[in-house]
Amino acid sequence: MTVNRGYLIYLVVLMGLIALMDQYLSSVKTTAVPYILNEYGVTASQFSWWEALYMIPTFFIFLLNGLNDVIGRKLAILVLILMMGFSSLGITLFASTFHLFMLFYAVVVFTTVSNMWSIPVTEESPSEKRARLVTITYIIGLIPLQAILPPVLINTLGLDWKWMYGVMFVFMLPVLILWFFMRETKRYEIIKEEREKGVKKHHVFGLGAIDKRDVKYITMAATIWASWLVTGFLFMMAGHYFMDLHHYSLNEWSIVLLATLIATMIGGFVGGWFMDKIGRGKALSLGCVGLAVSLSLLGFLPEDVLPFDAPVAGFFISFVYSWVIVYVPEIFPTERRGSCMGWTTTTARVSYIVGPVTAAVLLQSFPKMDWFWVAAGLIMLIPIAVVALFKPYETKIKELEEIEEKR
Repeated sequence: MTVNRGYLIYLVVLMGLIALMDQYLSSVKTTAVPYILNEYGVTASQFSWWEALYMIPTFFIFLLNGLNDVIGRKLAILVLILMMGFSSLGITLFASTFHLFMLFYAVVVFTTVSNMWSIPVTEESPSEKRARLVTITYIIGLIPLQAILPPVLINTLGLDWKWMYGVMFVFMLPVLILWFFMRETKRYEIIKEEREKGVKKHHVFGLGAIDKRDVKYITMAATIWASWLVTGFLFMMAGHYFMDLHHYSLNEWSIVLLATLIATMIGGFVGGWFMDKIGRGKALSLGCVGLAVSLSLLGFLPEDVLPFDAPVAGFFISFVYSWVIVYVPEIFPTERRGSCMGWTTTTARVSYIVGPVTAAVLLQSFPKMDWFWVAAGLIMLIPIAVVALFKPYETKIKELEEIEEKR
């Protein structure tokens, strides 16, 4: 299925900007945590416990992902954009108490890490370039606004810290303009036509359509994704570690964060390249080992070395996540890709409870956060065991239709 090169570039850019909203909102917490603790008078461990409670509704993420198979890719993407933008504005305008903040924060988090933006690029890309194009989309999403915007908004413009979130409402407006030029994917149009002819059955959120192979890959992918997310929740405490325990200023921390985010961009690109060269499974295992080692060292390295280890960890975090954004959408059939991704995301969202609880327990057990980082690293050995157990089908340079048939 050939797609015009110009349109494909446009699609990668648009989905990349949506990924940028996603990544910014899911990671700006790293800088926002000290402000949240100060504004509402809670400790880091108390925040993590409350976060675990407020993350329970995010298990319904399958409803958002499943819209891709019900109303199509284009309209589902519109819903995602609007939810991210308006929930961010809600934090800025209405979060006068801790629980109001947590309410809007829960909606923000609900919309993030769904990876819906990867579906159109996956379906429109040529097989030999699919991993690289999806990771390029992801890399656009890694433009380090998390490090650039907070100092500008707070120190330069003198705005309230809540505008760390509210700025994404402003960012949403040009993204909406670009969205109007998006077309429905050709693969979805074929599925839609087959449903109208009765060749394919209509389904709602995959119910009655998901088969045993889907369940296998949902289970496998969700376990790997959840491991990464739990580690990600722990890594989000890096701002607290550097600013509160090692007394970095906002500007000093922002420099470390900027270097880390640049490293994640490089890691995402390198991860995609490795997947096209050595395969999805081998690249995943390589990235997990690198991430485990770099995180474990973070609590024991000399003070002057810490700012250099954080970017290394960021590199491997992105390297590993490139497997998630490439493999998860391509392993499922087109007719239920959104729904299967939704159930994968929903299952992985157990990490949204486990992650904050783990952070709270580790923060209470290791207030200096030395063994905190060792625990974070050890979690990333789980995906290696999962790959060895499930022996997933290798999708490198294969058409989506061939993957659907042979997986």
